[in-house]
Amino acid sequence: MRFKLSVISDEVSQSLDDLVKFAEEFNLDGLEIRTLFDKKPHELVDIAGSIRSTLKRHGLETAAIASPVFKSELYDEREYRQHLDILRKCIELGKTLDTDIIRVFTFWKRNHIEAVMDRIVELYQEAIDMAKEEGVILAVENEPSTYASNGLKLSKFLRKVGSRVVRATWDPGNDIWDPEGETPYPDGYGYVRDYVVHVHIKDGVRKGPGGAHEFTPVGDGDVDYRGQFKALALDGYRGYLSLETHWRPKVKLEEKEVLMPGGSKYSSLGFEASRICMKKLIEILEKIGLGSR
Repeated sequence: MRFKLSVISDEVSQSLDDLVKFAEEFNLDGLEIRTLFDKKPHELVDIAGSIRSTLKRHGLETAAIASPVFKSELYDEREYRQHLDILRKCIELGKTLDTDIIRVFTFWKRNHIEAVMDRIVELYQEAIDMAKEEGVILAVENEPSTYASNGLKLSKFLRKVGSRVVRATWDPGNDIWDPEGETPYPDGYGYVRDYVVHVHIKDGVRKGPGGAHEFTPVGDGDVDYRGQFKALALDGYRGYLSLETHWRPKVKLEEKEVLMPGGSKYSSLGFEASRICMKKLIEILEKIGLGSR
């Protein structure tokens, strides 16, 4: 078998033409849409038909919609309503682009998840109703700045919410960023393996030269990607491996760019960085017999 491969749009460029060139260079199966043309995903609805036509013309699928939904404050009702509207538009974008995977989050972390779990589950109900009605999956990402900050906490939330339309976007690289020190594979993955519908690929080291977390090219960091990919294959995973580079040569992304990635500044040097990372990702897959692209 081989995994389907994609890259998150703004990790390469804000230009769809650049993205198509990148996809063709690496024989990718699809693209994941985050920001494009300096627009957020929910701002792309009006031009979704044109995007779809371009992707179809080049034989590319849409791997997922990387929405920012529920990267928001847990107790801000106005912001919550805004994010439900963003979700509606991201679902509309996804349906036009033929994907049912909408990546979402679990609100900015201000406390321990156990203290607010019931509140998060309550706020998810309208989103769940929307997802059921539209036939899409809310793929919750483990994100260190949110309450479901690692595999263990994400699994607790998924069990508590108990919905077939709420699954996991598993990001092993984010587990390196998690201050609690969970090992991405096998530990973090072991908690969420039964829920995974989408996988992001990035890498990093828990302690770089300055003593803090730093992103690295894929395969140069602390994530055991050989073990992770073998486990995904054994578990019958058939979704995408979607490159979310985050590392940049010569410069370091600012914290605010990592928390809310997107736009031209974020995409700067992304093409070069993502070429390096995609080459290394494919090399890892080929070495363990999961390549053959």
